Amino acid sequence: MWDIHIKHFGHYLKLERSLSSNSIEAYVHDVELLRQFVELKKVQASPLTLTTRQLQLFIHYINELGMSAYSQARILSGIKAFYKYLMFEELIEKDPTELLEGPKIGRKLPDTLSYPEVEKLLEAIDLSTPEGMRNRAMLEVLYGSGLRVSELVDLRLNNVYFDIGFLRVIGKGNKERLVPCGRDAQKYLKLYIEEVRVHVPVKKGHESHVFLNRFGKKLSRVSVFTFIKSLAASIGLKKTISPHTFRHSFATHLIEGGADLRVVQEMLGHESITTTEIYTHLDRDYLKQVITEFHPRSGSKS
Repeated sequence: MWDIHIKHFGHYLKLERSLSSNSIEAYVHDVELLRQFVELKKVQASPLTLTTRQLQLFIHYINELGMSAYSQARILSGIKAFYKYLMFEELIEKDPTELLEGPKIGRKLPDTLSYPEVEKLLEAIDLSTPEGMRNRAMLEVLYGSGLRVSELVDLRLNNVYFDIGFLRVIGKGNKERLVPCGRDAQKYLKLYIEEVRVHVPVKKGHESHVFLNRFGKKLSRVSVFTFIKSLAASIGLKKTISPHTFRHSFATHLIEGGADLRVVQEMLGHESITTTEIYTHLDRDYLKQVITEFHPRSGSKS
């Protein structure tokens, strides 16, 4: 049911709306996200029977994933276009998106970074200092693996698996998960551990922590926040950002790149948007493939 309507929707956009192939692909991807949500939540409804309330839950869901207000509004625009098509074809009598409201987009800038902004921030870090090497590794991991700041500062050496390209992360509620570590994140993390951290005189009780301050103690969350604020100011970035901004950007860029919601959800360790019944185990190789294929800093260089 979904497949046929999405296929015909694409034809409609091309023939009736004369949209470019890129625009068509974006609209179709938005509807695919809705289909994935319906399957994840085991909603017993076709695109012809979805209610306004169910569509509101979908908008809430992508908000929970950390997508910016602008990204949510763009996705909602695609969903609305899909239902306009269904009305045009007289497949439905009432448009369930008519009263559907997206996120409020005011003057406040969203807390999600564009990829060029991420690159600019990363390139502004001075790699000639030990702290600079540590900070570059830190941000690469935040953006390349979608970690929470608490997960970053608590990351242990024995939970970094360079051989398979994964990090074992202890998340909320002491729940563990395996997260793929992107190409650039691995590169800078390895450089920091092997060339910088080995020269830091580690304090007792902090031997296993990956990220250390100059006194040899586990890096604090406040230090990470302070560094990111300072870095943003140094390049004149007007957005209000924090460590969580990189996690939001990780999720947004993966989804906008075409990644499956279920995969991103598992990598984020987001139990608030799932249930035991639908929390499907995903193959490690598949998780790595998603990072490689859809994350801006993990694909193979041409």
